[in-house]
Amino acid sequence: MAATAVVQVPAGGTFLETFKKSFVDVPIDADKGNAISTSEFLEAAESLTTMFDVLGSVAFSPVKKDMLGNVEKIRKRQLAAPVESQDLQDLVRNELKSKSHNATEGLLWLVRGLEFTCIALSKNVSSAEELADSFRGSYSVTLKPHHSFLVKPIFSAAMSACPYRKDFYAKLGDDEQKVQEELRQYLVALEKIVNILKAFLDSKEAKW
Repeated sequence: MAATAVVQVPAGGTFLETFKKSFVDVPIDADKGNAISTSEFLEAAESLTTMFDVLGSVAFSPVKKDMLGNVEKIRKRQLAAPVESQDLQDLVRNELKSKSHNATEGLLWLVRGLEFTCIALSKNVSSAEELADSFRGSYSVTLKPHHSFLVKPIFSAAMSACPYRKDFYAKLGDDEQKVQEELRQYLVALEKIVNILKAFLDSKEAKW
């Protein structure tokens, strides 16, 4: 499998600035029970997966492929019923009424993948530990309890292949302070969205 070409970071910029959509910019409608806009969320999730290319190992390709596959399940439902799918919560409610749960299940797994990434990077950005340790710790509390014995070794291989911390941050931009600042803002926004969606997916109305 050929390695994916990593997006070039403009001089003085950061890798996050190359994202098509950031979680910072995903609309959340507080007046409608924190409804999260579907289109922007999916674009932000797709953009996040390019971070796995920066991690620089083909071992991360199954992680990226899994997340993009779940994005596609949600988008397929959105395209099939656009009026009923303008926010993620309505998309789920309306899909479940139709006795299908493909997109809902896709969202559940996508949120788990986003939480895995968010916890790992949040932990790493606020400590001096190596990336492999941050991802391993996050995996144990997010995805691992839901993975089969066949899948666990695939993710373990990916985490063991993490680059050194200093090399990873250097790839995100040449101004480390700017990189860290933008990454923190990004992760705060992502964590808020993950928590909203986890609470919703745990509720009775999102069960199938």
